[in-house]
Amino acid sequence: MEEPMDEAVEAIEATEAAEAATEQVSARDLLMEIELDATLQFGSRELPLKEVLALSLGDVLELDRHVNEPVDLVVGDRIVARGEVVVVEGNFALLVTEVATPQLRLDSIRSLF
Repeated sequence: MEEPMDEAVEAIEATEAAEAATEQVSARDLLMEIELDATLQFGSRELPLKEVLALSLGDVLELDRHVNEPVDLVVGDRIVARGEVVVVEGNFALLVTEVATPQLRLDSIRSLF
């Protein structure tokens, strides 16, 4: 038969464990609410400053990517997904076709802090 003191200690330990679990869930939930800037990268090109300053309305810059290649979804400085550009209700959107590994996506978020 358990003594009342043992029951009280078990009750306190159970309460502390529940509180710790609640704190962990709350911290995770808070992290899930953080907003991150995401950028679609269609390609790139290096230009000397002289050419950048000479740009004018109507100029066309060729990028290093073919039109049929997927675009990159970049968070921080990491590619987290790739896909096709589509139009949804008059807005550009990304149809995701590839997703980076979970570890790479987590590393992307860490690089922002």
